[in-house]
Amino acid sequence: MKGKNGLNPRKVSAFKDFCCVLPVLIFLAVFTYYPIVELFRISFTDWNLLNDRWQYVGIKNWKWLFGGSGTKYLWNSLRVTFLYSLGELSITLVGGMIFALIFNRMTKGFSIMRAIVFMPKYVAMSSAAVVFLWILNTDHGILNYFLSVFGFGRVDWLNNRSTALFSVLLLTGWRCIGYGMMVYLSAMMGIPTDYYEAASLDGASAVQRFFQITLPMLSPTTLFLFVTTFLASMKVFQSIDILTQGGPYRSTEVFVYNIYRYAMVDFRMDRASTVAIFFFIILLVITVATMKISNGKVNYDS
Repeated sequence: MKGKNGLNPRKVSAFKDFCCVLPVLIFLAVFTYYPIVELFRISFTDWNLLNDRWQYVGIKNWKWLFGGSGTKYLWNSLRVTFLYSLGELSITLVGGMIFALIFNRMTKGFSIMRAIVFMPKYVAMSSAAVVFLWILNTDHGILNYFLSVFGFGRVDWLNNRSTALFSVLLLTGWRCIGYGMMVYLSAMMGIPTDYYEAASLDGASAVQRFFQITLPMLSPTTLFLFVTTFLASMKVFQSIDILTQGGPYRSTEVFVYNIYRYAMVDFRMDRASTVAIFFFIILLVITVATMKISNGKVNYDS
């Protein structure tokens, strides 16, 4: 069917829609997809920032990553990254849920407390990390001061392999737990109170109401928090760079910091690009797998 001007209205509408999204497509092509293609190309070269010349070397860098000296650092950074991600997920999901249940009260006092808990999310990571450098300082840190008051010995939080990653997670928890709380609180307000009233009439306890009503109804929110928090935690860099620089003995060297070390410390852009492409593939696979597994297992009914 054609309009008065002889044009198909559907095609005109489709063309207008395409024109609206064209700037976004151009932006993604230039700043997202092109850099990925370039990284993939560089991974097949021997580009060193200390040398202007480079040449294609085939799969040499990939052999180095999976069968050479880079393998042990690859698996170490993977292990550290997943441990960190597990910690951040636990803090955001479990801690956020607990705080949401505690502060789910519509009173002025609870509103102020919610704001105090959420406020650290607005603090820049670089500024927060500098503050935590002082808090976790071995000799003059406030945390060790309180430990000494209660008769405990001083702990070298950032320079001990057994406590360094935990120390970074202290900063993460301080910033992220309020975010998880606010997201869960927003979702809880959307649950009809009729469900809880009916369950109470049937004799359900508070624990039963939580597991039978609240938790299932929050499954879309939990999925959202899981995916966004996991992807963000996999890309952690700033807190590691300021607090530990990947040490001691690479015990906090997450994947992104490993890439940074190859590129900006060793000046091996070829190796950094190879690791970055492998990291991109991991994130892509995990994201797709998460969405596939959760499909049909999340309750979107209200």
